Amino acid sequence: MTSDNLSNEQVATCTAFVDIEAPPPDDEPTAHLLFGTNQIQPVDIAAERYHKGLAPLIIATGGVNRHNGIIEGQVFRRLLIERDVPDAAIRYEDASCNTWQNVEFSLPFLREALASGLKITAISKWYHRRTLHCLTTLLPEIGPFYGISWDPWYAEELVTRTEWPHIPDGKRRVIREWEEVSRRVADGSFCAAQRVAGAWHCDQQGLTSTITA
Repeated sequence: MTSDNLSNEQVATCTAFVDIEAPPPDDEPTAHLLFGTNQIQPVDIAAERYHKGLAPLIIATGGVNRHNGIIEGQVFRRLLIERDVPDAAIRYEDASCNTWQNVEFSLPFLREALASGLKITAISKWYHRRTLHCLTTLLPEIGPFYGISWDPWYAEELVTRTEWPHIPDGKRRVIREWEEVSRRVADGSFCAAQRVAGAWHCDQQGLTSTITA
């Protein structure tokens, strides 16, 4: 499959598959895991939810960003504090260089959250499906967890669920996510994730939606 010959049906299937959105109930506080990026939308989401009493623990991730050299976890922490989130509510790692390591290096904080009775909410780009599978693979005891998504900017264009097929940088990223996650679930290097009753679940049986590319 190439990005130039997607049918309308494939676009719809791809969009539905990669979409991580599964927010927690409005009255349920959860630990929020911010996946590394050089865009600040995750900080704004987490800070707003902290002040509503919905994010008592925020885990920021990310080492050196390859595009602009910022240390993502450190910048996230600073921006959260600037938004009046107390340092005591923040955990961060600043050494990871990819999505897998975002989770791997945050495992002590994720287990701290689970031990305190908090479920996990992943905060990431709307199409970043691998975030879910890194969680189910590295933290199989995660139980039901949630996803809150945001729309990223690339080349001064907002990559949304409707516009991504028309934005080259967005199309490349979304299709790569679709293909890589499908392949890695099939070959067993990713544990499957299923969205059931409004939450994501680890499926160690390897069951997942069938994706036709």
